[in-house]
Amino acid sequence: MDIKLELIGVPVTDVDRAKAFYEKAGFHADHDVTVSEDVRFVQLTPPGSACSIALGRGVTGMEPGSLDNLQVVVADIQEAHDDLAGRGIEVSDIDDRPWGSFVYFADPDGNRWSVQQAVPRTAA
Repeated sequence: MDIKLELIGVPVTDVDRAKAFYEKAGFHADHDVTVSEDVRFVQLTPPGSACSIALGRGVTGMEPGSLDNLQVVVADIQEAHDDLAGRGIEVSDIDDRPWGSFVYFADPDGNRWSVQQAVPRTAA
């Protein structure tokens, strides 16, 4: 039996602002459906990912900004850093660790993301 993680709810205060941020970061908007006054479902997918995120009203009961360290993996951390910064995303400097190289950013609500190159630049 396969068990695939394909969707993660991201708690936000302003759906349109969050959607615009993630599109600016390069995520593709797959769905934006208003079901009712209380439910709006927006699904966005990072390029090349099999897992998407869901924003909206009625999507999650978590507090906006409460997600910490959502992590995506890239082949080249310098390219990822430069791409995000070039899109106007406030991104950290590259953090080289023995287990990988990382950059960090947060969405407008403070949900924090980590971008990892699995092989540290110092070992590449």
